[in-house]
Amino acid sequence: MASEPGRVFDPAALRADFPILDQTVNGESLVYLDSGATSQKPQVVLDTEIDFLIRANSAVHRGAHTLAAEATELFEDARETVAGFVGAAPENLVWTSGATAALNLVAYSIGNATDGRGLPASAPYALRAGDEIVVTEAEHHANLIPWQELAARTGAVLRHIPVHDDGTLDLHAAAEIIGERTKVVAFTHVSNVLGIVNPVTEIVALAKAVGALTVMDACQSVPHLALDLPALGVDLAAFSGHKMLGPYGIGALYGRTEVLEALPPFLTGGSMVTTVTLDEAGFLPAPQKFEAGTQPVSQAIALAAAVRYLEALGMDAVHDHERAIGRRLMAGLRDLDGVRVLGDAAEGTADRIGLASFDVAGVHAHDVGQFLDSRGIAVRVGHHCAKPLHARFGLTASVRASASVFTTDDDVDRFLDAVAGVRSYFGVEGTPA
Repeated sequence: MASEPGRVFDPAALRADFPILDQTVNGESLVYLDSGATSQKPQVVLDTEIDFLIRANSAVHRGAHTLAAEATELFEDARETVAGFVGAAPENLVWTSGATAALNLVAYSIGNATDGRGLPASAPYALRAGDEIVVTEAEHHANLIPWQELAARTGAVLRHIPVHDDGTLDLHAAAEIIGERTKVVAFTHVSNVLGIVNPVTEIVALAKAVGALTVMDACQSVPHLALDLPALGVDLAAFSGHKMLGPYGIGALYGRTEVLEALPPFLTGGSMVTTVTLDEAGFLPAPQKFEAGTQPVSQAIALAAAVRYLEALGMDAVHDHERAIGRRLMAGLRDLDGVRVLGDAAEGTADRIGLASFDVAGVHAHDVGQFLDSRGIAVRVGHHCAKPLHARFGLTASVRASASVFTTDDDVDRFLDAVAGVRSYFGVEGTPA
């Protein structure tokens, strides 16, 4: 790894750790500004997964032979490493295939804790008709649609906390919306469209005051901020490995002990049971009761390597670097004629990560993305799985640039220079109204 403890954070040097960056795209050296969608993997993560598959590949928790024992030890060590990264104990971390699976696990588990599903109506977190689930207008679809479906199945009412024109959450409205009928408050820690860090403390306080369960989408915060999930006070939080320098197919659900104990399992099958007869089964305690079947073993072990890589960099240093990159992105985009940045007014009033979404007047987001790609610059285009938030700003799509540990000032400057030429290239003249 190019970085070492005590060494100055140097994104240019870190590029050597990411083999995919050593290539050209359309004759230009690659500028990768799509880490918000999926991050690139350092060599140590790739090597760790391959090494496990070569040396120790075996089913975990199921065998007495040497390979099985080693695989189990590595698998559970990975749980401890990843849990510790977010301030949690290993027993509070459930492996999933990603954040979408984790959030659906929670929604379906809550749905199982209702009348007619084998549990008493008094079961903790059971929903009844007329109960309320609160989300925000800034949610990724993965933290919106599961709650829409849960509301439809249970008769609960789905309510929404709006965002201001500057992209920040309307906490005054939140205080009015979250009330005695609220049972779940689900919210994103960092908007994947706006890059704004939402006020977790205030949201959690509103939810706790009425005894509501809090569920946080931490996909865009775990890779970029130093986090202590227990200290934040959230009941449950989900995040994905592929957004934090790790592999695909692995994610995690953090949960407070009493919450995980109270929620019934969602998927059932092997590896999560105590006793089984032809008529009934007993379940292991969390986290195993939520981990039916074969788990993503090599991916979990590789994710632990990604965590160790980030820990060696220092998450405070990572956030400082990416926040500075974000400011450079925002300032540069703000100075360009015909470019509108979503959540722009929040600059200086809210913490941010290195991410900016924008619209170029008169040019479709997909055309902007293709133009940038022709210059070797990879960005995201579309609604970023946040259609309601785009509708809030009167758009169907935007262009998103998102940074990582290896993003340099030169990357940003190349990007800004390219965006500055978009309207001219497409023959859009004049200053937009």
